[in-house]
Amino acid sequence: MPKSILIIEDDRDLVQVLSHRLKREGYEVFTADDGKEGLTTAKEKLPSLVLLDVMLPEKDGFEVLADLKHDKKTKAIPVILITAKSQETDITFALGHGADDYLIKPFSIPELLLRVKKQMEPK
Repeated sequence: MPKSILIIEDDRDLVQVLSHRLKREGYEVFTADDGKEGLTTAKEKLPSLVLLDVMLPEKDGFEVLADLKHDKKTKAIPVILITAKSQETDITFALGHGADDYLIKPFSIPELLLRVKKQMEPK
């Protein structure tokens, strides 16, 4: 059974690029373009990993992260935040509230793939 990744991101072009590359790497990919839909999808699909944008419609990424980490069904799912927010306060807030990694846009696809692979390794 392939490992699955949920991409919660409102930039459709980025979603398309990430989906294509992750599928080529053998992952099953689910997508959501706002925080509320992303949360619902995460609880239904229970992906192996979540790639989460911070600036989202409906519910921002920090709220989604908090909801994921406070739900016993989803709290063990690794979350990598992918965002243009590069302030140290944003990064420390995210990591302090359960994010497993933080990737600042723009980022390279090879770097993202390495970070995804690292999060997928058994702990």
